[in-house]
Amino acid sequence: MTDTLFINARLIDPVALTDTLGALLVRGGKIAEVFDTNPNAGDAQVIDCGGKCLAPGIIDIGVKVSEPGERHKESFRSAGRAAAAGGVTTIVTRPDTLPAIDTPETLEFVERRAQADAPVHVLPMAALTKGREGREMTEIGFLQDAGAVAFSDADRVVTDTKVFSRALTYARSLDALVIGHTQDPGLSKGAAVTSGKFASLRGLPGVTPMAERMALDRDIALLEMTGARYHASQITTARALPALERAKRNGLNITAGVGVHHLTLNEMDVADYRTFFKVKPPLRSEDDRVAVVQAVADGLIDVISSMHTPQDEESKRLPFEEAASGAVGLETLLPAALRLYHAEMIDLPRLFRALTLNPARVLGLEAGRLQAGAPADLILFDPDAPLQLDRSQLLSKSKNTPFDGARMQGKVLGTWVDGDRIWENA
Repeated sequence: MTDTLFINARLIDPVALTDTLGALLVRGGKIAEVFDTNPNAGDAQVIDCGGKCLAPGIIDIGVKVSEPGERHKESFRSAGRAAAAGGVTTIVTRPDTLPAIDTPETLEFVERRAQADAPVHVLPMAALTKGREGREMTEIGFLQDAGAVAFSDADRVVTDTKVFSRALTYARSLDALVIGHTQDPGLSKGAAVTSGKFASLRGLPGVTPMAERMALDRDIALLEMTGARYHASQITTARALPALERAKRNGLNITAGVGVHHLTLNEMDVADYRTFFKVKPPLRSEDDRVAVVQAVADGLIDVISSMHTPQDEESKRLPFEEAASGAVGLETLLPAALRLYHAEMIDLPRLFRALTLNPARVLGLEAGRLQAGAPADLILFDPDAPLQLDRSQLLSKSKNTPFDGARMQGKVLGTWVDGDRIWENA
């Protein structure tokens, strides 16, 4: 394999939290050395970055690929191309498919399809309970042996605390990661937006932000009892943050994430019942958004993800209450997240800590670093390049993005997986 030398690069290091000019050498699919100045290239292929940003590839936890069952919404081929275009080098897929990924056979099908069709790394989650019905836990050990990196019922909450505590206990014995959806199902049932004046003015059924706090409190109590390794997939309200901070301070093995839409949009964006802005949990108040952004900057919330959820036109072109929840985000994750950087709410190294290093740490991966020996999963991007998003140009099969027509900044110029270039912005 030919060595590749990136020169004149603005290196975004999420470990050292630095943003410096330098060079980087790739050899044998791994990062061989990082330099402060441009070294002698020797026989290496040279890529002049022209002062643009070189960073670890994004690791996106919680991507829905609709295979098996709804391939018309998203396939591994289309999701893989969208990820490459968005600078995402590893996608961690959710198990909320039809049927759910709750057996080793289904998991193996997903792995084969992903390996054949996707140019990026694909790490599958498996369901925590059979059929995601919350009544009986899956064969966690067998699924882990088959390649599952985490266990989750996605947006369904295991309401039976005895079943959930047993699953957590068993997962603890295998050091398996459990990912939870922190929304009280009773309070959030039938809700379309966050409760408040805006919901009342629009006549839409709302859910109180306390539904998130209550569910998180329950899960934290069960973590104290079981000692399991747990990741809250989306923390989106200010009221949940003190409970998360106490749990971390008390030494519980808990991490938390947030979807990029909750960091960059708020409840007012629903405006005239625009269903592309209907996500789960619903968009929150501006005060909640600002508090959660600060929690990411402070490191209290560990991970930013796209929560990529493809929906076809038929399921979105409905009255707001009836429309399906979710938005695609693989290609818009980076420019959307860069809104926080341009608003001076977070710097680039801390932003990439949440996009790359922390997801890698949660999953026990060596990726997410600009260090010798780490996988050469890299993205080259221009954080200042302007773009106006046209959803018809997205590579995802489904086009349900809330950013259609939005003016954004940030373009991926190239994406590399294991040192091989898989995307180049023409």
